[in-house]
Amino acid sequence: MRALVMTAPGGAENSVVAEIDEPAPGPGELTIDVAYAGLNFVDVMARRGDAGYATWPHRPGLEVSGTVRALGPDVHGLAVGDRVVAVPKGAGMSEVALAAAELTVPVPDGVGLAEAAATPLGLATSLLLLTEAGRFNPGDTVLVHSASGGIGSAIARLVPLLGGGRLIGTVGRPEKIAEAERAGYQLVLARDGDPTEAIRSATGGRGVDLVLDPLGTTALGLDLDLAAPGGRVVLFGNATGAPVDALPPAERLLRGNLTISGFSHRGLVAGAPARVAAAVSRILGFLADGRLTLPVTEVPGLAGIPAAHDLLAEGRGTGKYVARIGAAG
Repeated sequence: MRALVMTAPGGAENSVVAEIDEPAPGPGELTIDVAYAGLNFVDVMARRGDAGYATWPHRPGLEVSGTVRALGPDVHGLAVGDRVVAVPKGAGMSEVALAAAELTVPVPDGVGLAEAAATPLGLATSLLLLTEAGRFNPGDTVLVHSASGGIGSAIARLVPLLGGGRLIGTVGRPEKIAEAERAGYQLVLARDGDPTEAIRSATGGRGVDLVLDPLGTTALGLDLDLAAPGGRVVLFGNATGAPVDALPPAERLLRGNLTISGFSHRGLVAGAPARVAAAVSRILGFLADGRLTLPVTEVPGLAGIPAAHDLLAEGRGTGKYVARIGAAG
């Protein structure tokens, strides 16, 4: 079968489409004929060689949709030919992907496989960030860094479904402001300036209730400066690739009644897969009944993925990208 393989740290020049062996499902596993594979910034972090994201050669891909190809022993409730979405065991950017049954969810009628492929890391992660890690309450003011990206766009669509709130975003480039505003952010600022005063003014000096930050610790000082009393800051990645600094002294947190927490999709997949599957199921329900839409940009096949990764790496990507691998089903 064909798969995208990253041969060494670097750029698109090290991403090739290669013939590899098809996986066979073991106990509790299944294989999927992949229709679509979701692209995520974590692919870029692996490609550039960030510590802990890849061993070489690396086969990327952490969310897929398609149809069940084969079942291993002890798999119940799924059948060959079922339309599913899954968090695969890596290597999702392949014609056939291997996944654990507990991280595979049926796709309801009326939900396309292209948008389903955007669910496990994009929409479900955003739901978990808001509801579990961020303890979102209706009416909260939420600050999201990288607001025009896949997670930022998903958060903008989920907040109204969770009771509504005010959305403030930052973006890495001024030209991305309009994209975040179209997604639903009421105020969007570029990080090439200092957004502090503008956000303070917009919140009447109170600050924000929740910050969702994928930038490592590079913006943590800003996050804490802008947090309202009782505010929560959730760190959920290190998109900058910069060294992660120590957290601030406890006295600063105590003084502001502030909380800093971490979120790792990988950690939940490994340690609490049922919570990930439940979030995926809830999102699919929103999509099925029409309460939620998430436009996706379709990448034409495995060979088109490296160029799309370039867009993400350069901060020029907008919204959610999915690669068409096989039949849509």
